[in-house]
Amino acid sequence: MGRSELVLMTDHGSTEGSRETLATAVRRLTGQAPFLLDARHFMTGGGRVRGTGDGLALEVPAEGLALTARTVLLYEIPPHRRHELTDFQRLLRDNGVRSLGTAADGWRAATDKRLTVECFARDGVRQMPTVTLDRPTRAEAAEVFERLGGDVWARPALGMSGEDVFHVTTRAQLAEAAERYAEAGTAWLLAADARNFAPDGRRHQYRVTVLAGRALRAVEHVQDDPDQPCNLARGAVSAPLPVDALPAGLAELAVAATRSVGLPFAAVDLAGESGGAVFEVNVHPAFGSPGALEAVALPYVAAHLRPAA
Repeated sequence: MGRSELVLMTDHGSTEGSRETLATAVRRLTGQAPFLLDARHFMTGGGRVRGTGDGLALEVPAEGLALTARTVLLYEIPPHRRHELTDFQRLLRDNGVRSLGTAADGWRAATDKRLTVECFARDGVRQMPTVTLDRPTRAEAAEVFERLGGDVWARPALGMSGEDVFHVTTRAQLAEAAERYAEAGTAWLLAADARNFAPDGRRHQYRVTVLAGRALRAVEHVQDDPDQPCNLARGAVSAPLPVDALPAGLAELAVAATRSVGLPFAAVDLAGESGGAVFEVNVHPAFGSPGALEAVALPYVAAHLRPAA
Protein backbone atom coordinates (compact mmCIF):
# COMPACT_ATOMS: atom_id res chain seq x y z
CA MET A 1 0.00 0.00 0.00
CA GLY A 2 1.25 3.49 -0.84
CA ARG A 3 1.80 6.00 1.94
CA SER A 4 1.12 9.70 2.06
CA GLU A 5 1.58 11.80 5.15
CA LEU A 6 -0.53 14.70 3.81
CA VAL A 7 -3.60 14.45 1.60
CA LEU A 8 -5.43 17.43 0.11
CA MET A 9 -9.00 16.24 -0.46
CA THR A 10 -11.39 18.51 -2.36
CA ASP A 11 -14.25 18.18 -4.82
CA HIS A 12 -12.38 18.10 -8.13
CA GLY A 13 -15.52 19.28 -9.90
CA SER A 14 -15.05 22.70 -8.31
CA THR A 15 -13.39 25.46 -10.32
CA GLU A 16 -13.03 28.09 -7.58
CA GLY A 17 -9.26 27.55 -7.28
CA SER A 18 -8.82 26.92 -3.55
CA ARG A 19 -7.23 23.53 -4.25
CA GLU A 20 -4.38 25.12 -6.18
CA THR A 21 -3.78 27.74 -3.49
CA LEU A 22 -3.73 25.15 -0.73
CA ALA A 23 -1.34 22.95 -2.71
CA THR A 24 0.98 25.93 -3.09
CA ALA A 25 0.83 26.54 0.65
CA VAL A 26 1.69 22.89 1.36
CA ARG A 27 4.69 22.99 -0.98
CA ARG A 28 5.92 26.21 0.56
CA LEU A 29 5.69 24.89 4.12
CA THR A 30 6.86 21.30 3.60
CA GLY A 31 8.88 21.36 0.41
CA GLN A 32 6.66 18.61 -0.99
CA ALA A 33 3.43 18.50 -2.98
CA PRO A 34 0.35 17.09 -1.23
CA PHE A 35 -1.44 14.05 -2.59
CA LEU A 36 -4.51 15.39 -4.40
CA LEU A 37 -7.59 13.24 -3.86
CA ASP A 38 -11.10 13.78 -5.20
CA ALA A 39 -13.55 13.87 -2.29
CA ARG A 40 -16.36 12.73 -4.59
CA HIS A 41 -15.04 9.16 -4.42
CA PHE A 42 -15.99 9.10 -0.75
CA MET A 43 -19.44 10.60 -1.31
CA THR A 44 -20.65 8.08 -3.87
CA GLY A 45 -19.28 4.85 -2.43
CA GLY A 46 -16.47 4.60 -4.97
CA GLY A 47 -13.90 5.00 -2.21
CA ARG A 48 -13.18 2.71 0.72
CA VAL A 49 -12.03 3.92 4.11
CA ARG A 50 -10.55 1.96 6.98
CA GLY A 51 -9.16 3.25 10.23
CA THR A 52 -5.65 2.14 11.18
CA GLY A 53 -5.52 3.71 14.62
CA ASP A 54 -2.96 6.30 13.57
CA GLY A 55 -4.40 7.29 10.21
CA LEU A 56 -6.84 6.29 7.49
CA ALA A 57 -6.35 3.70 4.78
CA LEU A 58 -7.97 5.13 1.66
CA GLU A 59 -8.71 3.12 -1.45
CA VAL A 60 -10.29 3.92 -4.81
CA PRO A 61 -10.39 0.50 -6.54
CA ALA A 62 -11.54 1.90 -9.89
CA GLU A 63 -8.33 3.93 -10.11
CA GLY A 64 -6.02 1.40 -8.47
CA LEU A 65 -5.39 3.88 -5.69
CA ALA A 66 -4.40 2.87 -2.16
CA LEU A 67 -2.72 5.08 0.40
CA THR A 68 -2.56 5.86 4.10
CA ALA A 69 -3.32 9.39 5.24
CA ARG A 70 -2.14 10.85 8.53
CA THR A 71 -2.95 14.48 7.72
CA VAL A 72 -5.97 15.49 5.63
CA LEU A 73 -6.89 18.93 4.39
CA LEU A 74 -10.61 18.58 3.62
CA TYR A 75 -11.74 21.63 1.69
CA GLU A 76 -13.69 23.10 -1.23
CA ILE A 77 -16.76 20.90 -0.69
CA PRO A 78 -20.00 22.41 -2.08
CA PRO A 79 -22.71 23.02 0.54
CA HIS A 80 -25.26 20.59 -0.89
CA ARG A 81 -22.78 17.68 -0.66
CA ARG A 82 -21.14 18.29 2.70
CA HIS A 83 -23.53 15.98 4.54
CA GLU A 84 -22.26 13.07 2.42
CA LEU A 85 -18.89 13.26 4.19
CA THR A 86 -20.19 13.04 7.76
CA ASP A 87 -19.04 9.44 8.26
CA PHE A 88 -15.67 10.26 6.72
CA GLN A 89 -15.23 13.16 9.13
CA ARG A 90 -16.01 10.88 12.07
CA LEU A 91 -13.31 8.46 10.92
CA LEU A 92 -10.82 11.30 10.63
CA ARG A 93 -11.51 12.26 14.22
CA ASP A 94 -11.63 8.74 15.66
CA ASN A 95 -8.36 7.67 14.06
CA GLY A 96 -6.26 10.62 15.14
CA VAL A 97 -5.82 12.13 11.68
CA ARG A 98 -4.57 15.69 11.81
CA SER A 99 -7.35 17.72 10.22
CA LEU A 100 -9.43 20.85 10.77
CA GLY A 101 -12.22 19.19 8.79
CA THR A 102 -13.63 16.87 11.44
CA ALA A 103 -16.35 19.18 12.81
CA ALA A 104 -19.31 17.62 11.01
CA ASP A 105 -21.82 19.30 13.31
CA GLY A 106 -20.10 22.64 12.74
CA TRP A 107 -20.23 22.17 8.98
CA ARG A 108 -23.95 21.43 9.23
CA ALA A 109 -24.68 24.39 11.53
CA ALA A 110 -22.89 26.83 9.24
CA THR A 111 -24.17 25.34 5.97
CA ASP A 112 -27.86 25.24 6.92
CA LYS A 113 -28.69 28.89 7.56
CA ARG A 114 -31.70 27.90 9.66
CA LEU A 115 -29.34 26.22 12.12
CA THR A 116 -26.96 29.18 11.99
CA VAL A 117 -29.76 31.51 13.07
CA GLU A 118 -30.64 29.15 15.92
CA CYS A 119 -27.02 28.96 17.09
CA PHE A 120 -26.69 32.74 17.11
CA ALA A 121 -29.96 33.17 19.02
CA ARG A 122 -28.84 30.60 21.58
CA ASP A 123 -25.43 32.19 22.13
CA GLY A 124 -26.35 35.86 21.84
CA VAL A 125 -24.41 36.46 18.63
CA ARG A 126 -25.78 39.62 17.04
CA GLN A 127 -27.73 39.14 13.82
CA MET A 128 -30.52 40.94 12.05
CA PRO A 129 -34.05 39.78 12.98
CA THR A 130 -34.60 36.68 10.87
CA VAL A 131 -37.50 34.28 10.29
CA THR A 132 -37.35 30.86 8.62
CA LEU A 133 -40.07 29.96 6.12
CA ASP A 134 -40.95 26.65 4.47
CA ARG A 135 -43.66 26.80 1.81
CA PRO A 136 -45.56 29.56 3.60
CA THR A 137 -48.93 30.79 2.40
CA ARG A 138 -48.93 34.21 0.77
CA ALA A 139 -50.50 35.67 3.91
CA GLU A 140 -47.89 34.07 6.18
CA ALA A 141 -45.01 35.39 4.10
CA ALA A 142 -46.59 38.85 3.95
CA GLU A 143 -47.03 38.94 7.74
CA VAL A 144 -43.33 38.18 8.28
CA PHE A 145 -42.34 40.72 5.62
CA GLU A 146 -44.31 43.47 7.32
CA ARG A 147 -43.15 42.46 10.80
CA LEU A 148 -39.53 42.79 9.67
CA GLY A 149 -40.13 46.30 8.38
CA GLY A 150 -40.91 45.74 4.71
CA ASP A 151 -37.23 45.96 3.74
CA VAL A 152 -35.71 42.50 3.88
CA TRP A 153 -33.35 40.02 2.27
CA ALA A 154 -34.57 36.59 1.20
CA ARG A 155 -32.10 33.74 0.95
CA PRO A 156 -32.31 29.95 0.66
CA ALA A 157 -31.50 27.84 3.69
CA LEU A 158 -28.77 26.18 1.64
CA GLY A 159 -26.80 28.11 -0.95
CA MET A 160 -23.51 29.63 -2.03
CA SER A 161 -22.06 32.56 -3.98
CA GLY A 162 -25.10 34.72 -3.36
CA GLU A 163 -27.30 32.59 -5.62
CA ASP A 164 -31.05 33.10 -5.19
CA VAL A 165 -30.55 35.90 -2.67
CA PHE A 166 -33.00 38.78 -3.19
CA HIS A 167 -33.53 42.24 -1.76
CA VAL A 168 -37.28 42.45 -1.16
CA THR A 169 -39.10 45.75 -0.61
CA THR A 170 -42.50 45.06 -2.22
CA ARG A 171 -45.20 42.41 -1.98
CA ALA A 172 -44.66 41.60 -5.67
CA GLN A 173 -40.96 40.90 -5.08
CA LEU A 174 -41.87 38.80 -2.07
CA ALA A 175 -44.25 36.69 -4.17
CA GLU A 176 -41.58 36.18 -6.84
CA ALA A 177 -39.03 35.05 -4.26
CA ALA A 178 -41.51 32.70 -2.60
CA GLU A 179 -42.37 31.14 -5.95
CA ARG A 180 -38.69 30.66 -6.76
CA TYR A 181 -38.05 28.83 -3.49
CA ALA A 182 -41.23 26.77 -3.82
CA GLU A 183 -40.15 25.60 -7.28
CA ALA A 184 -36.75 24.63 -5.88
CA GLY A 185 -38.40 22.86 -2.94
CA THR A 186 -36.22 24.70 -0.43
CA ALA A 187 -36.81 26.38 2.89
CA TRP A 188 -35.81 30.04 3.00
CA LEU A 189 -35.25 32.94 5.34
CA LEU A 190 -36.26 36.56 5.55
CA ALA A 191 -33.95 38.93 7.40
CA ALA A 192 -34.29 42.63 8.07
CA ASP A 193 -32.02 44.85 6.01
CA ALA A 194 -28.89 45.89 7.94
CA ARG A 195 -28.74 49.31 6.21
CA ASN A 196 -25.07 48.62 5.56
CA PHE A 197 -24.28 51.61 3.38
CA ALA A 198 -20.93 53.33 3.09
CA PRO A 199 -20.82 57.16 3.10
CA ASP A 200 -20.78 57.12 -0.72
CA GLY A 201 -24.08 55.21 -0.77
CA ARG A 202 -22.71 51.83 -1.78
CA ARG A 203 -23.45 48.63 0.09
CA HIS A 204 -20.53 47.25 2.05
CA GLN A 205 -19.75 44.50 4.52
CA TYR A 206 -16.75 42.78 5.99
CA ARG A 207 -15.42 39.25 5.80
CA VAL A 208 -13.29 38.20 8.74
CA THR A 209 -11.41 34.90 8.60
CA VAL A 210 -11.01 33.21 11.97
CA LEU A 211 -8.63 30.40 12.93
CA ALA A 212 -8.45 28.89 16.43
CA GLY A 213 -10.23 31.82 18.06
CA ARG A 214 -8.18 34.54 16.37
CA ALA A 215 -9.08 36.88 13.53
CA LEU A 216 -6.51 36.21 10.80
CA ARG A 217 -7.62 38.49 8.03
CA ALA A 218 -10.23 41.09 7.15
CA VAL A 219 -11.48 42.34 3.81
CA GLU A 220 -14.19 44.82 2.90
CA HIS A 221 -16.66 44.03 0.12
CA VAL A 222 -18.31 46.95 -1.66
CA GLN A 223 -21.33 46.60 -3.94
CA ASP A 224 -22.53 49.29 -6.37
CA ASP A 225 -25.97 47.70 -6.76
CA PRO A 226 -27.92 48.14 -3.50
CA ASP A 227 -30.22 45.28 -4.46
CA GLN A 228 -27.44 42.71 -4.86
CA PRO A 229 -25.62 40.93 -2.02
CA CYS A 230 -22.05 42.02 -1.25
CA ASN A 231 -20.70 38.89 -2.85
CA LEU A 232 -17.83 38.82 -5.35
CA ALA A 233 -19.84 36.48 -7.56
CA ARG A 234 -22.56 39.15 -7.70
CA GLY A 235 -20.33 42.03 -8.75
CA ALA A 236 -18.94 43.26 -5.44
CA VAL A 237 -15.28 44.21 -5.20
CA SER A 238 -12.98 43.32 -2.33
CA ALA A 239 -10.14 45.13 -0.62
CA PRO A 240 -8.06 43.82 2.31
CA LEU A 241 -7.70 45.89 5.44
CA PRO A 242 -5.83 45.38 8.71
CA VAL A 243 -7.83 43.49 11.30
CA ASP A 244 -7.32 46.36 13.74
CA ALA A 245 -8.94 48.71 11.19
CA LEU A 246 -12.28 46.92 11.54
CA PRO A 247 -15.03 48.80 13.36
CA ALA A 248 -14.81 48.24 17.09
CA GLY A 249 -16.07 44.85 18.19
CA LEU A 250 -16.38 43.22 14.76
CA ALA A 251 -13.31 40.99 15.11
CA GLU A 252 -14.65 39.73 18.42
CA LEU A 253 -18.10 39.25 16.89
CA ALA A 254 -16.60 37.15 14.09
CA VAL A 255 -14.78 34.96 16.61
CA ALA A 256 -18.01 34.54 18.60
CA ALA A 257 -19.94 33.55 15.46
CA THR A 258 -17.36 30.93 14.53
CA ARG A 259 -17.40 29.51 18.04
CA SER A 260 -21.21 29.49 18.08
CA VAL A 261 -21.51 27.17 15.08
CA GLY A 262 -18.66 24.98 16.31
CA LEU A 263 -15.91 25.54 13.74
CA PRO A 264 -12.16 25.97 14.32
CA PHE A 265 -11.79 27.81 11.02
CA ALA A 266 -14.26 29.87 8.98
CA ALA A 267 -14.86 33.20 7.30
CA VAL A 268 -17.61 35.36 8.75
CA ASP A 269 -19.62 37.92 6.75
CA LEU A 270 -20.87 40.77 8.87
CA ALA A 271 -21.79 44.46 8.95
CA GLY A 272 -20.79 47.22 11.32
CA GLU A 273 -24.11 49.03 10.97
CA SER A 274 -27.27 48.28 12.97
CA GLY A 275 -25.16 47.64 16.05
CA GLY A 276 -23.04 45.04 14.26
CA ALA A 277 -24.65 41.98 12.72
CA VAL A 278 -23.43 38.64 11.37
CA PHE A 279 -24.89 37.50 8.04
CA GLU A 280 -23.33 34.06 7.71
CA VAL A 281 -20.38 31.80 8.47
CA ASN A 282 -18.54 30.29 5.50
CA VAL A 283 -17.12 26.80 6.04
CA HIS A 284 -14.77 26.91 3.03
CA PRO A 285 -14.00 30.49 2.00
CA ALA A 286 -12.32 30.72 -1.40
CA PHE A 287 -8.67 31.68 -1.51
CA GLY A 288 -8.87 33.60 -4.77
CA SER A 289 -8.37 37.16 -3.54
CA PRO A 290 -4.93 38.84 -3.46
CA GLY A 291 -3.02 38.15 -0.29
CA ALA A 292 -5.12 35.15 0.76
CA LEU A 293 -2.26 32.69 0.27
CA GLU A 294 -0.03 34.41 2.80
CA ALA A 295 -2.70 35.63 5.21
CA VAL A 296 -5.00 32.60 5.32
CA ALA A 297 -3.89 29.52 3.34
CA LEU A 298 -0.43 29.30 4.91
CA PRO A 299 -1.70 29.58 8.53
CA TYR A 300 -4.50 27.12 7.72
CA VAL A 301 -2.06 24.53 6.38
CA ALA A 302 0.40 25.20 9.21
CA ALA A 303 -2.32 24.37 11.73
CA HIS A 304 -2.48 20.86 10.22
CA LEU A 305 1.26 20.37 10.63
CA ARG A 306 1.26 20.95 14.39
CA PRO A 307 0.67 17.85 16.53
CA ALA A 308 -2.16 19.55 18.43
CA ALA A 309 -4.15 20.33 15.30
